[in-house]
Amino acid sequence: MTEQTETQQRPALVVDFGAQYAQLIARRVREAGVYSEIVPHTATAEEIAAKNPVALILSGGPSSVYDEGAPQLDPKVFDLGVPTLGICYGFQYMAQTLGGEVANTGLREYGATDATISASDSPLMTGQPAEQNVWMSHGDQVARAPEGFEVLATTNATKVAAFADEDRRFYGVQWHPEVKHSDHGQAIIENFLHKGAGLPTDWNSDNVIAEQIARIREQVGDARVISALSGGVDSAVSTALVHKAIGDQLTAVFVDHGLLRQGEREQVEKDYVESTGVRLITVDAVDTFLGHLAGVTDPETKRKIIGREFIRAFEQVQLDLVEEAKATGGAPVKFLVQGTLYPDVVESGGGAGTANIKSHHNVGGLPEDLDFELVEPLRALFKDEVRAIGRELGIPEAIVGRQPFPGPGLGIRIIGEVTRERLEVLREADAIAREELTKAGLDQTIWQCPVVLLADVRSVGVQGDGRTYGHPIVLRPVSSEDAMTADWTRLPYDVLSKISNRITNEVREVNRVVLDVTSKPPATIEWE
Repeated sequence: MTEQTETQQRPALVVDFGAQYAQLIARRVREAGVYSEIVPHTATAEEIAAKNPVALILSGGPSSVYDEGAPQLDPKVFDLGVPTLGICYGFQYMAQTLGGEVANTGLREYGATDATISASDSPLMTGQPAEQNVWMSHGDQVARAPEGFEVLATTNATKVAAFADEDRRFYGVQWHPEVKHSDHGQAIIENFLHKGAGLPTDWNSDNVIAEQIARIREQVGDARVISALSGGVDSAVSTALVHKAIGDQLTAVFVDHGLLRQGEREQVEKDYVESTGVRLITVDAVDTFLGHLAGVTDPETKRKIIGREFIRAFEQVQLDLVEEAKATGGAPVKFLVQGTLYPDVVESGGGAGTANIKSHHNVGGLPEDLDFELVEPLRALFKDEVRAIGRELGIPEAIVGRQPFPGPGLGIRIIGEVTRERLEVLREADAIAREELTKAGLDQTIWQCPVVLLADVRSVGVQGDGRTYGHPIVLRPVSSEDAMTADWTRLPYDVLSKISNRITNEVREVNRVVLDVTSKPPATIEWE
């Protein structure tokens, strides 16, 4: 998360104690119509107050609150007068800090658990059934609630499973309301925000568009802007949003780096331009990219090369536009638009205590001598929010509804060196997989289905009564809500069989198709 406030709206802040689901909590808050941001638990009370929050949600975490070195939060935060909800570790931290007791009683709860709501008149529990299934993940319990708190719920193992201090608008639950396994979890979050904190439902696509248009105009002024248009959802929406803000000051640059899937260049040049009216320049840089990628097998090096060459292509366009501006007396080009999303920032090491899982071409892979200032209107958003904005802007469903596709393209779906021949093999296999998934009506069932070529691996096969020694293709269908976590999609066997048969019959050099059945974590969605 960047340090500045990402929007003019006052945020509900999610305080991250190292939770697996901190981003999911923030997303659930936005689904409730309230803008949210994430801050680290190391933020001071003064830093939190400076963000002028409308509510605080303390996330879960893997530690015990009484352990040495356990994550702490400045206790002065509880004196700010901000409505606060504690979840799991955050619930226990509230209890201990405010005078209650947390202990390891030897009773643990993991997974589905029956909870009994004992105070249905509490704002937090309004409309909740007395008996409900919740999702637990804890070994410690709140043994005694702080003075002034009412116990709202219990389980067989936990006598204080939820509490509230209505006077201070402090609430807490031991379970995880942010996960869908808690039957009424979203209702808990909405009750806290709208009834406990008294917040309106005012975070929606129209507001995001209006705010970002104002911010873009303020940032850009009269300068000219170029946009990194890849054809994917993120860059398509960010480009359309900036175009709506500044019109012909924007020039979109589409770099054909040779790492695209079948038909993508044509889709951008025709369908997207017709729907948005954006001025488009296409740069044919296939030879340049493949030349720099020759002999390279390390995935991080691939990403950085592709990111670097993207910028070099834009810099050349900038030089051309400078000459054009001189000839016409127009404004200089100062800004570059990128479709950076919040998950990109997180995976690239954004925010305190975040591991750098992999660099993204639009976050961690930019050259240090970048000549542009960045315009990133989607940086605080999740993918589903971006799609909603794209639909509001009139982008064709074929683009805004497409599966996520990485900026480095097929270059990171070839395990090994990237060559023209290998790209053609992968393009053919990918097109078959996408075609069959569409025929089966599964496009909305899966988040995405990367098709991966194991170019440095060969396996023995039998085709046409003869021995072959071909490459394996990996299918990686996954289901997700925001790409922060994912599970492999259980596709029908007949669909998998059709895809496998077609690929091995129609794509030369491939004699084996395998299915990746790994969740995220431990694996990422992409192989590289």
